[in-house]
Parts: sequence; structure tokens; C-alpha cells
Amino acid sequence: MADDSPSLFLFTPVIERADDFAPLLDAVFGAADVASVFFRLASIGESDAARLASRLAPLAQGAGTAALFADPRIAARANADGVHLSGQGEALLSSLEDAISSMKPQRIVGAGGTRTRHDAMSAGELDVDYMCFGDPAPDDWTPDIGLIVERVEWWSKIFNVPCVGFAATLEHVEPIVLAGADFVALGDALWADTRGPAVAAAEAADIIARAARARA
Repeated sequence: MADDSPSLFLFTPVIERADDFAPLLDAVFGAADVASVFFRLASIGESDAARLASRLAPLAQGAGTAALFADPRIAARANADGVHLSGQGEALLSSLEDAISSMKPQRIVGAGGTRTRHDAMSAGELDVDYMCFGDPAPDDWTPDIGLIVERVEWWSKIFNVPCVGFAATLEHVEPIVLAGADFVALGDALWADTRGPAVAAAEAADIIARAARARA
């Protein structure tokens, strides 16, 4: 892959057991280079979530991949690499400020889920490590690919904070790369692929490499 090619950023399904997910993740790591994994945990108590996160984080870190979680407390207890915080308006900004004060500079704090340019800019003015567009919201709201591409293109031209574009399908990978994304995020497009996640990851990496050459 070219040096300036975007990197893969994975959003996992909701995970209840580390042992069930480990083989899938290992297969993906064997098929493509992955920069970060955002582990989405089942709704369990904090102690159980911390134990689960402590099993999951090394799966990514052992492959040289950053392990991210949604809760700063869980991330810290699991010795993970950081958090991905998604939301809107003042609620997102408050969560980001708290995470930044407790986790930076040792750990990553990323933002996503914004629906307006104003919210994205407000989050970007904080000390975040990346801005993600198109990641699934808690209420299942997901922008269409046209809006994601427009936001990625706008952000990448104006701001220095790295940009992540979420691809709901493998067909969305190319336009997100061409729009200027630094990272391409994949969720169900990879894990639910009937050919297997490793095959989908390899195809995504190939698409990224071709599109990066085209935009160079």
C-alpha cells in the first residue's frame, strides 16, 4: 500500500465474549493492515466490561493495532490505547473534554457521530486525534454516502485533524478515499460479509490502494 494511502479502522460488532471474536480478528489482521479497532461491548456492568476489554485490547495491540473503547474508565482499566466518543452538541463536547483531561497525551481521544458542520468544528477545536464521519449513532441514524463524502472532503481540505470516513458497504470505500480521508472505517460491511471478514478486509485494502493511487 502506498505510504499516503488511508489506513483501515474497524468498528466491531457488539461483543459479549472475547474467545468468540478472537479468531475473526486474527483472520482480519492476517489479511490486511489495520490501524485501529473500536471494540463495541455488550451492555454489561463496569467490572465485567473491564474484564472483557482486558481480554480484547491485547488482541489488537499484539498486532500493532490501536485498541479503542467507548468509555474512558474501561479503556484505562484495560490499558487500551484510547477511546472513540460519538454524540452531538454539548453532550459530545463535555464527554470529549473529560476524556481529553484524563487520557491525553498518553492515549487517543477520537470523535464521531456529529450531524452538523458546527458540531464537527466544535469537537475539532478540542485536542482530539481524529474526526469520524458516518459512524453509526446510538439511535441508528446513519448519513448517506453523499453526505459522508461531502463532510470528508470539506474536513480534509480545511482542518489538520485526521479524518475518518465510515463505509457502510465496500462500494463506499472508493469515494471516501477519493474525498481525502486519512482512515476508512468498516463495520458490518466487513463482519457480515458472507465470504468472511478476512476476504472483505483484503478487498477493502485493495480498493483503498487503487483509490489512493488515483487521488495522488
